[in-house]
Amino acid sequence: MVLNVVWLGLFFVGGLLGTWRWFIGDDPKVFATMAQATFDSAKTGFEMALGLTGTLTLWLGLMKVGEAAGAIQLLSKALAPLLRRVFPGLPSDHPASGAMVVNFAANMLGLDNAATPAGLKAMKELETLNPNPGTATNHQVMFMVLHAASLTLFPVSIMALRATAGAKNPADIFLPILVASACSVAGGFLSVALVQRLKLWDPVLLGWIVGVSALLAGGVSLIATLPHDQVESVSTTLGTGLMLAAILWFLGLATYKKVNAWEVFTEGAKEGFQTAISLIPFMVGILVAVGVFRASGGMKLLVDGIWSCVAWTGLPPESAGAFPTMLMKPLSGGGARGMTIDAMKSFGPDSFTGRLSSLLQGSTDTTLYVIALYSGAIGLKKTRYVLPCALIADLCGFVGAFVMAMIFFR
Repeated sequence: MVLNVVWLGLFFVGGLLGTWRWFIGDDPKVFATMAQATFDSAKTGFEMALGLTGTLTLWLGLMKVGEAAGAIQLLSKALAPLLRRVFPGLPSDHPASGAMVVNFAANMLGLDNAATPAGLKAMKELETLNPNPGTATNHQVMFMVLHAASLTLFPVSIMALRATAGAKNPADIFLPILVASACSVAGGFLSVALVQRLKLWDPVLLGWIVGVSALLAGGVSLIATLPHDQVESVSTTLGTGLMLAAILWFLGLATYKKVNAWEVFTEGAKEGFQTAISLIPFMVGILVAVGVFRASGGMKLLVDGIWSCVAWTGLPPESAGAFPTMLMKPLSGGGARGMTIDAMKSFGPDSFTGRLSSLLQGSTDTTLYVIALYSGAIGLKKTRYVLPCALIADLCGFVGAFVMAMIFFR
């Protein structure tokens, strides 16, 4: 519903603005420009979707190998002490625990589509413990907010988009997105924890919070002292190094457990190929709408209007081109992806604007989509305080994205 309104709005507002500009003589060729934008944007959308095919095929195949080899079970055991504090009262052996771990793991790897089935399963399993069907439980509220915040360790989809757009080092946004998404998770978790009155001073929970925060803060502080040309290099090296380590871990486990890694990989890879192909109509549709809106002059008016309200903050003017991605992200994942692609196409994938758009895209998940999908799947009518807490998570993630962009790419 939201994406439908956004999609139609881009066309209708673009059409009205184009007509007005032609009528007052501001741009006599505006209609030709808008028409050409439909063809150019459709081509870009198709090429971008095809560019994602190899990456999604690879990673969904590897995720399948890791799952078959028991990587998810190991993560589940490692996170069990933490999950007991974050979801107090949830039985340690409950099926929801494993489903949530799979969901969080897929989100960390940047595989949005792979995370959804596990997330839906988690919500259904949590519903079996719901004493008031139709009203979200504390566990469901916490899970939806954490999923909407979406900690991202390997932003695979975003790196694939950057590679397709011609970025010199597609993985240079690895560490900034990790920190920005960690800010989102922290904001979402703390807001829910305060409402639910969780015991934040619990030694295990406090240890995780302090440990992860210190690790990220220390890493960023250390990197921030490096010369600018080395900052990007370090982020790229960390990103690619950890990705390679994850691949070898999955394959090593599969070898140890005597899993036929090749058969499992190819089975999962088929899902990746189908997922990438299924994105073509969505990417073409949203990019054509954005292209028409931009060609009509609407994007410039939108960006200039927002910039006039935030120029006092001291942000560089190049930030303005990334604002559409930030505005779209809570509403529509596909729309935000389209805005990110448009920013990279218009300003360049290695420009400050292109990188900031990528960081905003990866800093959090699509809030309204997550809430609508997960609550609708099990018939929840009252989501309680999910939306305000998820929006707090979005705000924290966006602030983190701007700060990281200034440290790493300015």
